[in-house]
Amino acid sequence: MALNFETALGIHPQALVLREQRGEILASNMANADTPGYKARDLDFQSVLKKTMPTELKLVTTERGHIAPNPPPWLEASLLYRNPNQPSIDGNTVEPQVEQAKYAENAVQYSASLRFINGKFGGLITALKGGGA
Repeated sequence: MALNFETALGIHPQALVLREQRGEILASNMANADTPGYKARDLDFQSVLKKTMPTELKLVTTERGHIAPNPPPWLEASLLYRNPNQPSIDGNTVEPQVEQAKYAENAVQYSASLRFINGKFGGLITALKGGGA
């Protein structure tokens, strides 16, 4: 029986990549909290994750002349603008407390996916070793 990591790990590898990308976007928002006219952005995590899920047909390049696969979906996905609860006079839509809360939530979810993957690898190692020793 062949070991299939996509089946064993589920959506968590894709979720980690997207959580990392979202963390960068939220950090950029916080860094630009005082930039006049800056518009806070965010990633629609659920819709982008659905696009990243592997399909049955995969494009693989085995020769240098082959057409490259499509870029990752999170690069194609347009970032959404956040609507502020209280707009500022200078046009900046970043609300530091909202961004910090979203960043913390994203970090907790990133950590949860890491723990899940770690547990799965631990289980696979135990299964490969035989579990008795």
